[in-house]
Amino acid sequence: MSGKIDIKPLLGLLGVLIAALSAEFNDQVVGVVMPDLRGALGVGHDPGTWLESLYVSGEVLGMCFSPWWMYTLSLRKLVLTVLSVNCLTSICIPQCENLTLLFSLRWIQGLSGGLTIPLLMATALRALPPPIRLWGLAVYALTATFTPNLSVTLAALWSDVVGWQFGFYESIFLCSVAAALCSTFLWRDPTHFERLRQFDWRGSLLAFICLSSLSTFLIQGDRLDWFNSPLICVLILLTVVSFPLFVINENRHPLPLVKLPLLKRPNLLYGVIALFTLLLINAASSSLPVMYLTEVQGYRPINAHLITLEIGLTQLIFLPSMAVLLNRERVDPRVVSFIGVSLFFCACIGESFVTSSWNREQFYGWQLVFSLALAMIVVPLLQMATNSIQPPEGAFAAGIVNTPRAISEAVGLWLLDLIERWRGGLHSSRITDQLGRRRFEVVQSNGYLPQHPTPLLPDGAPRFDGSLEWFSHTVRAEVTTLTVSDAYLVFAAISIGLMLLIVTLPIRTYAPRIALMKK
Repeated sequence: MSGKIDIKPLLGLLGVLIAALSAEFNDQVVGVVMPDLRGALGVGHDPGTWLESLYVSGEVLGMCFSPWWMYTLSLRKLVLTVLSVNCLTSICIPQCENLTLLFSLRWIQGLSGGLTIPLLMATALRALPPPIRLWGLAVYALTATFTPNLSVTLAALWSDVVGWQFGFYESIFLCSVAAALCSTFLWRDPTHFERLRQFDWRGSLLAFICLSSLSTFLIQGDRLDWFNSPLICVLILLTVVSFPLFVINENRHPLPLVKLPLLKRPNLLYGVIALFTLLLINAASSSLPVMYLTEVQGYRPINAHLITLEIGLTQLIFLPSMAVLLNRERVDPRVVSFIGVSLFFCACIGESFVTSSWNREQFYGWQLVFSLALAMIVVPLLQMATNSIQPPEGAFAAGIVNTPRAISEAVGLWLLDLIERWRGGLHSSRITDQLGRRRFEVVQSNGYLPQHPTPLLPDGAPRFDGSLEWFSHTVRAEVTTLTVSDAYLVFAAISIGLMLLIVTLPIRTYAPRIALMKK
């Protein structure tokens, strides 16, 4: 390759990256500040779950619509528009006292975030020439591995030190910096408002019904008891009916929202399936340790999320290292991915031996293995997924890859709820049944060890004030520990499925490779 690389598109890419980071921050912050937010607004648990559900619904829709609007408004104008919306909602949500308005603002914030994320991949494919394209994919991978783990740690910090409101306000600064970079350095492409005459209204309506219903019943289904809830039944019916109609419409429309024929390319199809699965099992490295430390050991969020911060910070080392490794022509990305999934499997098995005596220190080593595994999986799969994509197709490819990525968030929440309800309920019933069977030995004996006294004296009187509450907490801690262990085994099984996918794919999925070191 000859000549100098134009620095302006790289600065524009940096602006889009910061915009994507701000969107990811808004996605993760509510899960951390939810108790403080509900307390400030006087909102119960059930209404509070809709704040997360509505964000995911808007995010999925945004990722589906993003490519079409990018070609219509131009990349620069669309980025500046969604940054403005993101900034405005971040200002208004902490000040909102009306629950209906709060729900609306949260959905709009999710929509703007979903419109932003695919633009990063599209910008990277356009701005970076083949010799350095892998570095751009590594930058995009930050939004899937680095940002979620960093954002929850920052949200916990603001919640404990400054105030939960700053969990939303932090994105205002990021949006301002991103807007300055994007308005100055992104390409000034012309708008194509003539495309509005052929806007896919039918596809938009079907996408709204299908994706909103799908994400909502996945997140709310367990809480509402699935088929015993009329709302869940209606949402499932709407999803089943609207999805095939959406596929048919997109294949026939001259300007579709989603270019489904791109999925005929094995590379891209593999990227969609693998990224969906990767982000699904990523919950094993982030949600499960935090759930254990907060519920069993009583950690505050700022202390528990230090183990997720480890994953986020080490990605700054592992992702560039994978880009350097995969730049070598003899390195097969399939082999790197397989090793990464194998490491993920080993980490899940290792953490499945968790006991109620574990603290943060016991997780650090396995979290480092998780971090390396994530980098070894995500960079090769993005390389293989984009090998057959030309820059003009980048936005539609990004939309196809990212929409299932957003759905995986809802599926992950559903899977964790399912494991907690089924396995947690099983362990709870078995432990309480054993307590009932051995009540004289376990409850009213003198105790086996001085540091583990029973809650009652032999005469049935409380051993000390709050002894029964302490005993109840001990039972809940054991139930949570066993449930977390089972969840790790479930994610280990899913990672085996991903390994089989990598092994059984045809070799043409990995060719032709981009000559990254020469042009």
